[in-house]
Amino acid sequence: MHKARRILIILLFFGLIAVFVFGVYYQSQEDGLILGNQMIGLAVVGGFFVLMPLFIYHRWKNKKVDDYMLTKENILKMKEFNDSKER
Repeated sequence: MHKARRILIILLFFGLIAVFVFGVYYQSQEDGLILGNQMIGLAVVGGFFVLMPLFIYHRWKNKKVDDYMLTKENILKMKEFNDSKER
């Protein structure tokens, strides 16, 4: 499942890049201004509402959020680590 999710994210990323590039191309054509803008907008919305949540879920799955939060315990660990480096 991990590998399939990774492949899906990569394919979605390159697909959205392709839609964006085609949108810029169609936007430069005389007849394709509206279609070009719609394709660019679709790529941006897809990247923001589909790709980013999938990527964030993929990267943070099975990780402890407490390890990345600034709690008193973690501040003390950082202080001890910095004190040990100074010696």
